[in-house]
Amino acid sequence: MLIPFIWMISTSLKEPAKIFIFPPELIPSPVRWENYSEVLRIIPFHLFYFNSLYIAIVVVAGTIFFASLAGYAIGRIPFAGRNLIFLVLLSTMMVPTEVTAIPMFLFMRDIGFLNTHIPLIILPIFGAGGIFGVFVMRQFFFGIPKDLEEAAMIDGCSRFRIYWNIMLPLAKPAIATLTIFTFLTSWNDFFEPLIFINDRKLMTLPLALSLFTDEAGTAWHHLMSASAMATLPLLIVFFFAQKQFIEGAAMTGLKE
Repeated sequence: MLIPFIWMISTSLKEPAKIFIFPPELIPSPVRWENYSEVLRIIPFHLFYFNSLYIAIVVVAGTIFFASLAGYAIGRIPFAGRNLIFLVLLSTMMVPTEVTAIPMFLFMRDIGFLNTHIPLIILPIFGAGGIFGVFVMRQFFFGIPKDLEEAAMIDGCSRFRIYWNIMLPLAKPAIATLTIFTFLTSWNDFFEPLIFINDRKLMTLPLALSLFTDEAGTAWHHLMSASAMATLPLLIVFFFAQKQFIEGAAMTGLKE
């Protein structure tokens, strides 16, 4: 599992002529730190970094809010047809993204959202990623005792206050799990930015990495340096949320 990551770091510090020598060198000699500074000079890497970061943060926040609301409503509030609604939502996850790509492109073009970041934000929140979030939150809320809700209702709490003050604080493991999956998906997304973004200033990191490949070949030392810098936020997110991630992954399969 670690070999691709080690190879990426090693290649990012090599001279171009030594990347594909055999036997391969895992420890570069000499170490070429200039590869990283050259990436920052060749392309506006900081701009692409900012685009990916703020889109991922907005998508994570929106997904957690709407998915937790829907998950609480479907999982804890009895109403007619809730299981059918949940089944319909889950069935939409079986539709491949490629099937809806052209309709979504035409729809975004008609309402004037083409070549903006808006499709990269609203489609993940209300698309398959959001539905996956509803599933995760619903399963987690199933494991919370009803006594907490009943006690809160006796005290006069509304449904939204129960959700906000009781359910959400208890759902930290599920939120951490959803945060990691959603951030990872948004950060690594290449297909949707490729469809909706034309302006270079609006590109995200996955699109920016493709700039190191042209008709003359691939600048592997620059590509791996940029990839190493692009991987850093993912490691940070998982490092700080790994405990909650493990708890959430274990508990989302529980039922009442």
